[in-house]
Amino acid sequence: MNKALLDTDILSEILRGVDATVGGRARAYRSAFNHLTVSVITIMEMVKGLQKVQRPRQIASLLVLLRSEEILGFDRPAAEMAGRIWGDLERTGQPVGLADPMIAAVAMRHGLELVTGNTAHYQRIQRLGYPLSLANWRV
Repeated sequence: MNKALLDTDILSEILRGVDATVGGRARAYRSAFNHLTVSVITIMEMVKGLQKVQRPRQIASLLVLLRSEEILGFDRPAAEMAGRIWGDLERTGQPVGLADPMIAAVAMRHGLELVTGNTAHYQRIQRLGYPLSLANWRV
């Protein structure tokens, strides 16, 4: 199993216990690496979603749960790479929003495979020539 960065959709599925396959892979990953690996952008997306529906208790619970996980920051090199990706996607008529280029940049910056169920957005980044490695724990 490769060290990987979990996209927001996968972390959400793990926390909700929705998909047995995803849950099993998450347990195997945690067994191999002693934690899950997520980015600060994923935290932002999850908190935003809960804030939007006014779920302060769930936000507090999420933040407590994430204390034991590996959280990767968004630094200047990742920001520069995300800006390039975002610009290339928009220039080629393939916009995906801001969070996905940021998460992809964090994964590439740390040499990690990106685990996502949203492969269509991230494959656009790959087709532009960025060395993004993808995995889908749903299959």
